[in-house]
Amino acid sequence: MKKENRLNSNIPKHVLLVMERLEEASFEAYVVGGCVRDLLLGKAPKDWDIATNARPDDVQKIFPDSVYENNFGTVGIKIRNQDADGKEIVEVVEVTTYRIESKYSDKRHPDEVKFAKTLKEDLSRRDFTINALALRVSEQESVSSDQQKIEKIAGTKFELIDLFSGQEDLENKLIRAVGDANERFNEDALRMMRAIRFSVTLDFSIEKKTFLAIQKNSENLKFISPERIRDEFSKIILSSTPAKGIELLQEAGILRIILPEIESGIGVMQSHHHYYGPYNTVYKHLVASLEKCPSKKLEVRLASLLHDVGKPKSKRGEGENATFYNHEYIGERMAKDILERLRFPRKVIDKVTLLVRNHMFYYNVDEVGESGVRRVVQKIGLENIGDLIDVRIADRLGSGVPKAVPYKLRHFQFMVEKVSHDPISVKQLKIDGNDLMEELIVDPGPKIGAILAVLLSKVIDNPTLNEKENLLILATELAKSNVGELRKMAEDKIKAEQKKEEELIKKKHRVS
Repeated sequence: MKKENRLNSNIPKHVLLVMERLEEASFEAYVVGGCVRDLLLGKAPKDWDIATNARPDDVQKIFPDSVYENNFGTVGIKIRNQDADGKEIVEVVEVTTYRIESKYSDKRHPDEVKFAKTLKEDLSRRDFTINALALRVSEQESVSSDQQKIEKIAGTKFELIDLFSGQEDLENKLIRAVGDANERFNEDALRMMRAIRFSVTLDFSIEKKTFLAIQKNSENLKFISPERIRDEFSKIILSSTPAKGIELLQEAGILRIILPEIESGIGVMQSHHHYYGPYNTVYKHLVASLEKCPSKKLEVRLASLLHDVGKPKSKRGEGENATFYNHEYIGERMAKDILERLRFPRKVIDKVTLLVRNHMFYYNVDEVGESGVRRVVQKIGLENIGDLIDVRIADRLGSGVPKAVPYKLRHFQFMVEKVSHDPISVKQLKIDGNDLMEELIVDPGPKIGAILAVLLSKVIDNPTLNEKENLLILATELAKSNVGELRKMAEDKIKAEQKKEEELIKKKHRVS
């Protein structure tokens, strides 16, 4: 893990400023936790946390422009600066007093928070070794009692404090609890989901004793608020390996706590329409569909995971001839219940249930015409068609079908674009029938439509003609011809242009 020499340029100036001022006031100051982990992994930290032995009132005296509105010793310090345009920007740095925490009666919050005197006490209460790292920016003599754990970084002002072998676990790509894993998970049960989230987002393994402790304590997640579970679950779903996350949740005994509807698909065999090798069960199909989902949108990934969640309840019969009639409607209601239980926003719930309800949409090239496609678009919404197709692709690939987008699905995409495309129409002209009647002093009739059709054909050839003045001059000349001649002049050209546009859309979707 030899990225330390670049640390100086990666820590924002406003963070360095806060640390410097704390040390000038004779206090300790360390950046701690996930930001140090990310720095060592060569990633840009999203949040910066500073730990100090200064009490909250001491911090507020040093930084009068600050906010302290919690019981956890965290002070938000406002650093005012200017951007490149000279506009004032306010950046908030969170500074937290070293603390130790007492018993967690509710498995969520400490019964009381006690301030600690040393960094070691503070780091020992953190969840995982890779998050129990601290970085000091100082040339002063270190005040830590664990000298052997301090790494003086050559050529810089940095000291890296690693009391629990976090660097080694980073090197070995390992998630390991600090100290006794059972104690850590009894303090805050959500840490068990965080372990799985780190595993899938960092592509790390979970250390055996830590994972055994998760299995032992998984029931404690019942004490965690749905909102906190939802946030961790969403991060797992949006990771690069969401299917791995679901499998880990299941193996850990967490899935039956937070998503029993998914686990109920274990062992439920599907019909001959699904050929996912020896994994021909609803559960394996849902996990595989999530894995194969081509979209990075949360709603689409959730819909891919939940699209067949109604199958266990709708199953009739056994073996290859088993049926799952109306499973999409049962699944819609179940998905709604799941997402409401986890407190997902209404917008997400509405989108996911729409996709689940309609994932079985019917389309056959020779059976469904333009009007049928228009009805689908009207029911789903043009803005949702691409997401619905992504769910269908996930469903297909999750069934073991090698081809993600077969001809039938490509033809459907072509038809959607065709019926949604602005047609070649006289509405594209910069004049209308009222303009012609006023200019030519004629009554409404078929000749007005014929003249507009000829004008459109001329604009197709030369778009620069599409100005009101130009079109009125041309219309005056065309008015001398009869309706039949006018229509013949326009018809072939307009049809040819419509055919040309259709061929381009066909080529785009590779259909004939």
